Amino acid sequence: MARSRYLPDRGLTARMGLTMFLLGLLYVVLIVVVTSYTNLVLGLVIAFGALFAQWFFSDRIALYAMNGRVVTPEEAPQLHGIVDRLCALSDMTKPTVAIADTDVPNAFATGRTPQRAVVCATTGLMSRLDDRELEGVLAHELSHVAHRDVTVMTVASVVGVLAGFLTRIMIFSGMGRRRDSNGAPVVLVVMLVSIVVYALAFVLTRALSRYRELSADRGAAFLTGQPSALASALTKITGEMGRIPNRDLREAEPYNAFFFAPAIASGFSLSTLFSTHPPLERRLEQLGSISAQLGRPGA
Repeated sequence: MARSRYLPDRGLTARMGLTMFLLGLLYVVLIVVVTSYTNLVLGLVIAFGALFAQWFFSDRIALYAMNGRVVTPEEAPQLHGIVDRLCALSDMTKPTVAIADTDVPNAFATGRTPQRAVVCATTGLMSRLDDRELEGVLAHELSHVAHRDVTVMTVASVVGVLAGFLTRIMIFSGMGRRRDSNGAPVVLVVMLVSIVVYALAFVLTRALSRYRELSADRGAAFLTGQPSALASALTKITGEMGRIPNRDLREAEPYNAFFFAPAIASGFSLSTLFSTHPPLERRLEQLGSISAQLGRPGA
């Protein structure tokens, strides 16, 4: 964990370690299969290329995908003022501050290290929350940075991305049209392994994602001493999601793992079946318990 005044979370640390170990094994299995049945150089290039790109460009990719832009203190004094207070309170290095021009009320943190972190709030979030609520949301995002779980989730997603990419390669490339008799079995083996690895990676990262959200809520509540403000923000944002057009929500859904609250369109989707976040009721229950611990039932 990065050096800060956020409460350490040994449960989160243990879960991140176990998840990374298991995903590492899956990654090795996938690469061994690819290099055994296809081409050694190709497999290594794909493996390390995907890892490097995901690791090095994660902050830029996320900002670009969400139409985010870095803002100066002069451009966003309210946002910078809150981040400055939280960084002073938590003894953290101030991350880059950004705003995403979208009415979807949300926030996210990204970046490969705490020193390269970016904290981004949407215009929809800033227009709907008061300063106390916005501070709670940003404290939640900074907790992700402090515990380095942004880094872990970025690296963890590589395995699933790579497996999905290889599956598409097997389906749409010319490998299935090889003339030798082993062509079809090669494609089948690599496809099956890729699909299994993708499914396992998906389940592992979703489970970790749900726990990290509870951990970030807990860290933010204890740091600010105002769990009710965070609970109010959660309730307000969840209610406002129902007023956002489904088209906008569907565009945001692929990035739910990094959001403060999930952007879920009405109807069936993988986001509802395999949620990246715990239920709202569970998050509010935890915040209520923290209020009782702090002796501030109305805080």
